[in-house]
Amino acid sequence: MQHPSECDVADVSFQALTAAQAGVPIEVGTQVTETGLIAPEFAATAPRGLCTDCGVSRTSTPTDCGTACQFIKPDYAAMEAAVHGRARDESRPDELFFGPFQRMAKARLKQPSEGAQWTGITSRLGERLLETGAVDAILTMAPDPDDKWKPRPVMVTKAEAMASVRGMRMGYAPLLALLEPARAAGFKRIGIIGIPCQIHALRRLEAKLGFERIYVIGTPCSDNTTTENFHEFLALLSDKPDTITYLEFKANYHVELRFDDGKRKEVPFLMLPLSDLRPDFFPLTCRTCVDYTNSLADITVGYMGGTGEQWLLIRNDRGAELLGLLGDEVALAEPDDNGKPDGSKRAGPVKGFMANTERAAGGLPLRRMPKWVRPIVGKLMPLVGPKGKEFARTRVEMKAIETILHLRREAPGLMKNMIPPHVWKLVARYGLVPEKGETKEG
Repeated sequence: MQHPSECDVADVSFQALTAAQAGVPIEVGTQVTETGLIAPEFAATAPRGLCTDCGVSRTSTPTDCGTACQFIKPDYAAMEAAVHGRARDESRPDELFFGPFQRMAKARLKQPSEGAQWTGITSRLGERLLETGAVDAILTMAPDPDDKWKPRPVMVTKAEAMASVRGMRMGYAPLLALLEPARAAGFKRIGIIGIPCQIHALRRLEAKLGFERIYVIGTPCSDNTTTENFHEFLALLSDKPDTITYLEFKANYHVELRFDDGKRKEVPFLMLPLSDLRPDFFPLTCRTCVDYTNSLADITVGYMGGTGEQWLLIRNDRGAELLGLLGDEVALAEPDDNGKPDGSKRAGPVKGFMANTERAAGGLPLRRMPKWVRPIVGKLMPLVGPKGKEFARTRVEMKAIETILHLRREAPGLMKNMIPPHVWKLVARYGLVPEKGETKEG
């Protein structure tokens, strides 16, 4: 999922905001500078195997994909050390799960931003970077003028224009294709709001990009898909899917829907029509992502450990600088945690997920809970299920299991390069161990 994004495009002509094509300087006095939004056109994506169209293949150096791509040969220990000064330390609480961080917090803006996905921390960070002059532009997503759910990469140059990119988009979008237009525009300091596959590629290329400073605001991501597929999902949730204006998976085991008439609806996870989706609804890339928590960002802004609020992982000094920009606008607290030292609180849900994933990876139909039981369990889960940090640990373990099982079934030859050692450590407690040829050690 792409964050942030929601935009009223009534007064913004994206066709008029294409002056920043790669290699073409932006002319002062055009509509671009007046609106504070720049939406370049890009080259077509180059054909790739496992690809989420981060944008690198659309640049003038598409061969950079070979070194930048998360799905080829990631080295998270080296990358974390390069970005944060050290790799994740298993002796520190929760770093095995979430990557390096200096501080973790449950957070909310005291005055929520209108139109934001949660309270608006992500977009407000971008706004503050522009207000303080720390950056020349924010590279992020706005809604496509033809589809409110489709992400459209934009450069934001005015703080007030950040209001136009609040909310969530679903789908792939070539965020990093903005790097060349940003450089051509003369921007020296930029902020980037991106999902893990985009941020991994950015970090791999960062040293040669030529920017004086890059602030990286990351959002967690796991079950991304194409915008077209997402519309299929919306159609399963409502007989009037075009009226849905907001969708969010929440830590209370519900999905919240909002409609254009002001109505709201919460659907328990167990009542979602996930088993009705096509087997390829979620591409293999997103079923095998090993960086759910965006560990290479300066600050990660998500929801998993927030228990109904937002969840922050301040990973390095630059991340602390970003949080500091919010001052007393943000309320911070220690995240909740109902986990047990032996992991038994999350063991049941994770094992159930593993069993169903094994069936799905093997092409077998999912085991469906009887319909009469689902509402009962749906009400119980928020009361007795993992909460706060334990909920986040649960999701990270589930994603690690999903990665291994789907790669083992569909692309076993990629496992030794795609799966970092820490992922195997996460799943060992569930009996998943490397088979011959699945690690670099053999």
